[in-house]
Amino acid sequence: MGIAPNVGMNPFPGEDAGVPAGPPPHSPVPQLEATPRRERIGRWFNSIFRLLVTVLGFGILALAALFIIVLAQGAWPSLLKFGPNFLSTSTWDPVHSIFGVVPFVIGTLLTSAIALLIAVPVSLGVAIFLTEQSPTWLSGPLGLVVQLLAAVPSVVYGFWGFIVLVPYMRLSVEPGLQGSVGKVPGLGGVFGGTPVGTDILTSSVILAIMIIPTISSVCRDSLLAVPRHQREAALSLGATKWETTNFAVLRYASSGIIGAIILGLGRALGETMAVTMTIGNADVIPKSLFSQGQTIASLIANEFTSAGPGSIYQGAIIEAALVLFAITILVNVIARLLVGRVLRVEGGS
Repeated sequence: MGIAPNVGMNPFPGEDAGVPAGPPPHSPVPQLEATPRRERIGRWFNSIFRLLVTVLGFGILALAALFIIVLAQGAWPSLLKFGPNFLSTSTWDPVHSIFGVVPFVIGTLLTSAIALLIAVPVSLGVAIFLTEQSPTWLSGPLGLVVQLLAAVPSVVYGFWGFIVLVPYMRLSVEPGLQGSVGKVPGLGGVFGGTPVGTDILTSSVILAIMIIPTISSVCRDSLLAVPRHQREAALSLGATKWETTNFAVLRYASSGIIGAIILGLGRALGETMAVTMTIGNADVIPKSLFSQGQTIASLIANEFTSAGPGSIYQGAIIEAALVLFAITILVNVIARLLVGRVLRVEGGS
């Protein structure tokens, strides 16, 4: 006498026999029905979101325009009296109300350029070590330390520079540079003068120390974003570790590295307290790396409280701030052009 099979039961004994068979493994997942009410709510939220992000985007432009308007209003007395001569005059004399921003523009650009020359190779080396050479147990903690150094207040760097770095530069580094590199023909003027410690070179070194963590952190993130197959492809073709890093990794992350350098440059241009404590604060054009000088930021920090409200003196200081703002915008525009060019070259290749 035959036994009728159990309909709806698992036909394979030993595999949950007696349990009703479920739906096929690739059965479609039921979708929520799009009702007119849900569509109206979705369109409403989309409109609100679009309006919100549009207001925030234009709010940034409005904030930048507000900065320019406020600075222009404060600098109006100086703009009326000096005009374009403010950008070509090298005399800063509050007693006789003669003001020119040339010494401070030169000091700002010179210290920032030297800081980049020192910081960029070191920062790239740190980033490459953390991503390509460092063992796993070390890269994490060391990367965290680098990021923490980027958050140290500038006044702490300045205090350390004044207490530790200035005497060391005055007694050891600067006399050594004068006795060695300073004797090379054509470089004597660059390392001329009396080493005093508080000068252009010392402030550049402290700036480099300050921006190294910033550049290193961003470069490290850019290198970590390089796909793993990019490295594996180079190694499979017989490239060495150095060749893989140079041709496959650094070139792939070049746009991010440029952005990191510009970010560090932006911090160097606007740095105030550390530079003020180590540059010497002399209102003159520096003649060598051992000359005392001043940047626009240190000028504002040193002399803004000494100027009377609404005076030509205060207007000149605010106009110097307007010049610094313009330099910062110009640097960011150049950075965007460089990154765009790099991306076009990479896309074309």
